[in-house]
Amino acid sequence: MSENVKEIKKMSDEAISTNPYSRLMALQKMGVVENYEHIRNYSAIIVGVGGVGSVTAEMLVRCGIGKLILYDYDKIESANMNRLFYTPEQIGMSKVEAAKQTLEKINSDVKIEIRSCNITTNENYDKFLNDIEHGGINGDRISIILSCVDNYGARMTINKACNKLNQIWMESGVSENAMSGHIQFIIPGETACFSCAPPLVIAEEGNEKKIKREGVCTASLPTTMGIIAGFLAQNFLKWALNFGEVSYLLNYNALLNFFTNEELIPSFHCTDENCLKWQEEFKKSGKSRKPQKKVVKEEKVNDKKIENDWGIKIVDESEQSAKVVEVKDVKSNNMSLDDLKNQFKMLSTKNK
Repeated sequence: MSENVKEIKKMSDEAISTNPYSRLMALQKMGVVENYEHIRNYSAIIVGVGGVGSVTAEMLVRCGIGKLILYDYDKIESANMNRLFYTPEQIGMSKVEAAKQTLEKINSDVKIEIRSCNITTNENYDKFLNDIEHGGINGDRISIILSCVDNYGARMTINKACNKLNQIWMESGVSENAMSGHIQFIIPGETACFSCAPPLVIAEEGNEKKIKREGVCTASLPTTMGIIAGFLAQNFLKWALNFGEVSYLLNYNALLNFFTNEELIPSFHCTDENCLKWQEEFKKSGKSRKPQKKVVKEEKVNDKKIENDWGIKIVDESEQSAKVVEVKDVKSNNMSLDDLKNQFKMLSTKNK
């Protein structure tokens, strides 16, 4: 904890300039969430604190998450300065040390641990498994894994660990040309894992080596990375605080301002035996771990009609969202792998 900063034991909605949580707690007053302070019960492992992971970590720390464990083995270089979060003064530091330094200054209430290591090695993989099982708030299981890595091998390692331990996680990525990205929410056995249908591999028509080619200087835009980080952090908040609709596979194309938002069902031909195991378990039990929507009553601040010369009206957002949901219900959100491939091909054709 930073010096001269007192720990805030209870979040308050008191609207004063010295309260860092007042605008977050206002979400509760406005009926967006039922209990915002519940976020303090959540912990997350963020693997990869580069352009996406560092910004995601900052967002969650500002939101008041209970605990973060940061994994990365790289050091900060001048080439990283086109991205958000890190500063020139931190060049030469390990990314996790620099991230902890900055994040603790932002919000000292959040417990932050760092691991400067590569999870794809046998020794560090075992440490990663241990953190998943015992790295939570009180030494219990971690709430969620957020994957923000930039290579296929690390993604597959995270996928393997989460399938082994039946751990819910979210995966993210930005394309080599920095013009597209995605987030994916994975529930072992219930939604497609990364082995079932890796989004970037599908986009490259099955060639995982194109995801990050050795010796190629990939493009990097802070805008695209910031957008994907925002989607990832927002998806975590929706899942943790149970509001809105969680995205299971959200794809973003910056050139066309084009989005797809679908859900992939797991493959019976998945190469990960633990994924197949959890698929069978889910079939037998039928118990879903998907978040269930809760209806939260909004505190009405002012019921008076506003009279003005400009014809401005107050619209009930709940009525609007109900219409949107009704339209979306016509089309199934469960999407086959072939359908997804066709979507990517159509999108690729539009770009040419």
